[in-house]
Amino acid sequence: MSTTTTTTAATTAATAAAPKKAVARAVLTLRILLALFFALASAAPKLLALPAASTVFDAIGVGDWFMYLTGAVELAGAVGLLLPRLAGPAATALIGFLLCAFVTQLTAMHGENAGTPFLFMVPLAAISWHHRARTAALLTRRH
Repeated sequence: MSTTTTTTAATTAATAAAPKKAVARAVLTLRILLALFFALASAAPKLLALPAASTVFDAIGVGDWFMYLTGAVELAGAVGLLLPRLAGPAATALIGFLLCAFVTQLTAMHGENAGTPFLFMVPLAAISWHHRARTAALLTRRH
């Protein structure tokens, strides 16, 4: 009976660990994909002052300085997503950043592409939730 109990406990532990590993891999994949998007597709055009990015910021009515600042924030978020310790705070910060982008889309761009920020908020929220314990530990850490 002892062998059966030990075998059952080991099987249960292995079965419980499998979904956790799958979730961790899925979150890691999301982190990498979103980091690539924010760094290459979003931050790079702004930091390189490509015409497409300049046109958007001119239409909003802010100067080039804001385009560079936005690109720098996106790049910092992308780097943060790749660092396990900062993935949760970076995802949370990018959600706040995207909320600001949503408001800008509604007000300055007359609602064009207003839903786009929400498409990215959902996976960022999943990343933030997955890393909530690590984020809490980082925030409560004593120096």
